Amino acid sequence: MQRITGKERDETSIELKSAEDSQTTDDPDALTAFRIILHSDENNGHGIYLSDRGSSLPGHTETDKLQWNRDTVFFRDGVRRIDFVLSYVEDKDEKKPERRREFEANLEKAGLELETEDRRDSDDGRTYFLKIHAPWEVLATYADVLKIKVPFKLSDVPHAQDVPLGWLSQPFRLPEKIMRPQPDYFTTAFDKGKTDFFLINDKDSLFPPSTRNRIVFYILARCPYQKEDRQEKYKKGIKRLLSNGTYTAAFPLHDSRYWKGATNQECESERYNLYKNWARFLCFYKEQPLNLIRKYYGEKIGIYFAWLGFYTEMLFFAAVMGVICFAYGLLSYDDNISSKEICDPSIGGSIVMCPLCDKKCSFWKLNSTCLSSWQSHLFDNEGTVFFAIFMGIWVTLFLEFWKRRQARLEYEWDLVDFEEQQQQLQMRPEFEMKCTRKRMNPITKESEPYLPMSSKLARFCISGTTVLFWMSLIVACIIGVIAYRLAVFAAFASIMKDSPTRNIQLVGNLITPQLATSVTASCINFVIIMILNFFYERVAVWITDMEIPKTHLEYENKLTMKMFLFQFVNYYSSCFYVAFFKGKFVGHPGNYTYMFGEASRLRNEECDPGGCLIELTTQLVIVMVGKQLWGNIQEALLPLMRNWWGSRKGRHQPENQYSRWEQDNDLLNFTQLGLFYEYLEMVVQFGFITLFVASFPLAPLLALCNNILEIRVDAWKFTTQFRRPVASKARNIGAWQEILNVVAILSVVTNAFIVAFTSDMIPRLVYLYSTHNKDELTMRGYVNNSLSVYSISQIRLDSMPEDGDSPSWYSNSSITTCRYRDYRYPPGHQKQYDHTMQFWHILAAKMAFIIIMEHVVFVVKFFVAWMIPDVPSEVKARIKRERYLIQEYLHNYEVEKLKLQLCLSNFPVPASATPTRNATSTANTTMTNMDACSELCTEVLCPLDTDETTAECPSPSPSLPGWKSTLESRDMAGDATA
Repeated sequence: MQRITGKERDETSIELKSAEDSQTTDDPDALTAFRIILHSDENNGHGIYLSDRGSSLPGHTETDKLQWNRDTVFFRDGVRRIDFVLSYVEDKDEKKPERRREFEANLEKAGLELETEDRRDSDDGRTYFLKIHAPWEVLATYADVLKIKVPFKLSDVPHAQDVPLGWLSQPFRLPEKIMRPQPDYFTTAFDKGKTDFFLINDKDSLFPPSTRNRIVFYILARCPYQKEDRQEKYKKGIKRLLSNGTYTAAFPLHDSRYWKGATNQECESERYNLYKNWARFLCFYKEQPLNLIRKYYGEKIGIYFAWLGFYTEMLFFAAVMGVICFAYGLLSYDDNISSKEICDPSIGGSIVMCPLCDKKCSFWKLNSTCLSSWQSHLFDNEGTVFFAIFMGIWVTLFLEFWKRRQARLEYEWDLVDFEEQQQQLQMRPEFEMKCTRKRMNPITKESEPYLPMSSKLARFCISGTTVLFWMSLIVACIIGVIAYRLAVFAAFASIMKDSPTRNIQLVGNLITPQLATSVTASCINFVIIMILNFFYERVAVWITDMEIPKTHLEYENKLTMKMFLFQFVNYYSSCFYVAFFKGKFVGHPGNYTYMFGEASRLRNEECDPGGCLIELTTQLVIVMVGKQLWGNIQEALLPLMRNWWGSRKGRHQPENQYSRWEQDNDLLNFTQLGLFYEYLEMVVQFGFITLFVASFPLAPLLALCNNILEIRVDAWKFTTQFRRPVASKARNIGAWQEILNVVAILSVVTNAFIVAFTSDMIPRLVYLYSTHNKDELTMRGYVNNSLSVYSISQIRLDSMPEDGDSPSWYSNSSITTCRYRDYRYPPGHQKQYDHTMQFWHILAAKMAFIIIMEHVVFVVKFFVAWMIPDVPSEVKARIKRERYLIQEYLHNYEVEKLKLQLCLSNFPVPASATPTRNATSTANTTMTNMDACSELCTEVLCPLDTDETTAECPSPSPSLPGWKSTLESRDMAGDATA
């Protein structure tokens, strides 16, 4: 272990490394090196170095011959890569230095190498930076523990051929070196005892930086910060040290600045390539470099962007169909006979409607809803039914094709059979610390911590009670908004009586009590949603931590279910109210239904004569668009402003002396739940465009425009505003997949009910095909048919408008009846005010439509899901071939190894005959002796094994990678002499 602290400012040092000194390192390029490191007062203690090496190390982006040595991802020796950085500031707490000493001492015992940057060399003059390097032995050990897959053979599976007319997609493609930053290999889990089995040309480049920082973080998360003789609870892990302020930050480094590319094109920065080809908004029409994203950030983040990109691609087809349905509503605008009748002064202008509330609301004429009836027709037409059925099938195709895309990524990114390993190996450090009881694992036969069932039940009850409380709070807020709608509607109706809005010359004709109430209530509801969401996010994390999940996967799944359940109620409850409750439990004049009882005088809301669909559309647009705009503002501006505020004092040093670790330390930290919120935002949007899409066909178009921006905003954040996240693996999108499936099934039901009960489609169809002669299908007279009659003299006095509130045209006329939206017998009938047979016919037609639509869509969904296999056939074939090759190569490897062991026992090799090999040519001395022995055994055993027909000595199996490497010196006598 080597521990180095910052050098003094007035120090000048010249370091020379010869080939003899460099033999202690594993890097073949470091056999001959010449470095000059200068420290002086002029450069404020920051040096430059002159390096002359045969070739640059993998990932080393600083390729200039003369460059500042602080903007680098390597230790001062220029050889050992910085895999992780910890920062801290000294304060008056005496316990923190002791914790750091013990923690760093235990890190060194674990095999990590440390190097400290003195605070005098930092920009603020008070921050220490501890740089961590994982040598080969540590990487190999934990790669074996974590079962990280390593290549053993170059893939012989050809890439997909270009499709016909592929030139059409050429403008959307990225360069091949960006899309495929590394060759394809067959891989298998790493085994430290069989290093010569794998294709290891260079140990420094075998594990990419994302894998290296994942291994180091695994060690940091489990390393204790106490002495071995003290076994105290919770004294373990970097997360604990970050929470108590011992360290201020812990992060892996970006490989370079994103705004400047490397001068050497052969060693171009991955971060710069991501910014240039992915994070800029001008690349919005380009494909995403998923393989480069996965290589730089890890599989978990790569899967998220793959899913988001695929979801956006599929939204294009839904958006096109939604635009077509909306265009149909526009083109059939003039054929809307019902709206024409409502707007006709001789029809709608002669129909007097009953008051919509008690006391404050007056009688009104039907033609006052002329504009809303035209607006309703844009979304409530024959295309609505078709679009609802289409979206039910679309969501199935989206989920099934995503499963295929996901299966392909699982194979290409070495994620097959990963989940079982994740469950067994990635135990959360918090679980290990808080669960002191241990028991034998029946599978591994090892003692491991566990949480007693009694404690689980108690924590589950507390968690469930908390979730129910917050869901009840949401329902209470929604009830409050409904009460607001009822109270404010009466106020608006009182203010706007007798055309009071004519004073507003431009928009006076557009404002109605219904529209004013709907818009203001939707805005208030959106504000309440944002406030509740802010608090519940913190509550959900708290109760999930209290449950102490065992693995990271279990933690994320539990948090996902809690958050989505809350978000479902929070965002969709107001839409459910407008769609399925408003106008359904109103009663009729003389027998109205009140929200909190008759004493409250808050009558339940009624729908316009054109239906409640336009109000559902208004609610959906305000909540959906408001959420997307607020989310994009938060994602784009907040990170930028926070980073600006953090560096508002400015840097005291020139930009070229601003060290790589200080640059990243000034960025925002990407938390463990950062990706969780990205998924949550998109899944909530998915609910909007599927659950209520029958009321607003343009919702997929709005979602498509938002997602095109979302991809680039997220890419820009990851590349420029956040520290590099610790790489982690994930084979799929986790619990979100099941949530999407549930939402997809529920969307069929909700859209069927929206078309049947919220839309006015079924009553119109019943009227069209049952009321008139089939030879003359027309909608004339539908408006009059859909309104019932009530005698004004029978209206209760406490429900009549107050004196002076009635319009002038009512005071000067002798009107005895008013109309209301329902199907009831008129006054004077023996069943007056009871439902007519037409009401029951329409209700039966609605139920029949729901049953038929659900069954048709579900049958098509299940048929499509059955027809489309989850895993493509070529992927299955590749997986089988890779498993076959693994078995074959391992078998040949063991056979050859056994032969050499027998050879060693029968024909011992003299020590003087053992060849000398470079450190990177083999994994250990044993295999070197085995290679040397193979030559001797071939010479000795050749006469016994010679093929009689060819008279040639059999050569070792070429399938064993260990045989591929040649000895540096073939002359035994020459080596012995040397």
